[in-house]
Amino acid sequence: MSSYTPEVDGLPDPGEVVWTWVPYEDDPERGKDRPVLVLGRVAGGLLLCLPLTSKDHDRDAEQEARWGRHWLDVGSGGWDAAGRPSEVRLDLVLRLPEAAVRREGATLDRDIFDAVVEAARDFHPDL
Repeated sequence: MSSYTPEVDGLPDPGEVVWTWVPYEDDPERGKDRPVLVLGRVAGGLLLCLPLTSKDHDRDAEQEARWGRHWLDVGSGGWDAAGRPSEVRLDLVLRLPEAAVRREGATLDRDIFDAVVEAARDFHPDL
């Protein structure tokens, strides 16, 4: 289901980090604009995405795992103007309409994309 096909064409493609509104888990009425990694497309024009953060979860990985949240370092890229290193959340797949994407941020390196997909399959075998 996940295939690396980024094209800098203004459309969200697997392998790209794009920006969109992501609701908070504890209050879906609220949220924030954040980068997500596009993994693929599914029926109905929905994108499968994983959220990114610049917060370092290495120091609280044990606590995060107790809450069911699992992260993988993906480094820095053009999606963060400050050049901060990012982590991708592996256990939470967002299904977002393509129209919800506001802009392309950058393309993730192919090897890192493949590592993310492989790690996310531990939580979502159908990827």
